Amino acid sequence: MYGEFQKYLSDELASIEAAGLYKRERNIASAQSAEITLEDGSKALNFCANNYLGLADNPRLIEASRKIMDTRGYGMSSVRFICGTQDMHKKLERAISEYFHTEDTILYASCFDANGGVFEPLLSAEDAIISDALNHASIIDGVRLCKAVRYRYANADMEDLERCLKEAQAQRFRIIVTDGVFSMDGNVAPMDRICDLAEKYNALVMVDESHSAGVVGRSGHGVAEQYDCYGRIDIHTGTLGKAFGGAVGGFTTGRKEIIDMLRQRSRPYLFSNSLPPMIVAAAIETFKMLSESDELHTRLQNNVDYFRDRMIEAGFDIKPTQSAICAVMLYDAPLSQKFAAKMAEEGIFVTGFYYPVVPKGQARIRVQLSAAHKREHLDKAIAAFVKVGKELGVIK
Repeated sequence: MYGEFQKYLSDELASIEAAGLYKRERNIASAQSAEITLEDGSKALNFCANNYLGLADNPRLIEASRKIMDTRGYGMSSVRFICGTQDMHKKLERAISEYFHTEDTILYASCFDANGGVFEPLLSAEDAIISDALNHASIIDGVRLCKAVRYRYANADMEDLERCLKEAQAQRFRIIVTDGVFSMDGNVAPMDRICDLAEKYNALVMVDESHSAGVVGRSGHGVAEQYDCYGRIDIHTGTLGKAFGGAVGGFTTGRKEIIDMLRQRSRPYLFSNSLPPMIVAAAIETFKMLSESDELHTRLQNNVDYFRDRMIEAGFDIKPTQSAICAVMLYDAPLSQKFAAKMAEEGIFVTGFYYPVVPKGQARIRVQLSAAHKREHLDKAIAAFVKVGKELGVIK
């Protein structure tokens, strides 16, 4: 059988390559930082990591991770409800709850698991899930695992959301689900208006904070802080793999009874090993650092403002952004790959995004700013964008 299947796969891969959609991985031979070393020994400035607060190689996190292994070991070798819960796990859950002003938190191996495990334990065929059209793939997959009736509204379109809510009155319970920051465009969901509609039409609210926590809001605490929605959002999901240290791990935080039910019935939680001690210890240190100072968040916001303004002045088509994501629109998939390759020649590490990651005809370079970037890093990246943009006819 594999001979036939192999030919099918080879043909499909060839068609992906011919369409300019084939994804290639570039190997890094250093820590994740503003400047990285590639496998061939060359250096590059990294503008495509989710390392928003620059904590991926922070010495305090590395030391916390190294030190805890002396007393808590390397791995857990168990799921939480058997013998996989340490005091450290509970301490991290309390820290996350405090950060988001919620009642309780449950940890997962990733936010993909958190989103995959949140709907099915809580909702049935009698209920409704109302999801933003640009929500992350993990939310889409989580919704597919649940038998609830599905509605989809246009991205951040409150009139369309209201239409869905009116239709969903036929169901028992309703939940509105949205990304906090949409990862391809960088726009922020209007959580105040979403909460207003949820209260008007008697719905729960869930937000994925993966790209918003640590980034948006007065002190970077996410969309609830930005829109003063503390207590109005029922469920937050998020990751430890972006702003909060850049490693692995996810979480769901929110109402106590919701978290209790997830502990009883959420399959990714019940059937996956609990997070290893070094990840947990570093995450605890992260939240401790963020409680001490807003310096990293302030530096990030200054970098975002500077880079965005200079790129617009240079003539690039930039998606409106309220986050650390800056989408440089190119529209053509092969062009986005060629642009990224030429940027690499200039020592700038960026990635072209194209279908199926974004819709056809919406290819782009997604730039992600970090608190680790210095002004000279930003200037070098902008100069490279201008040079390559003129070479390829993107700007004049």
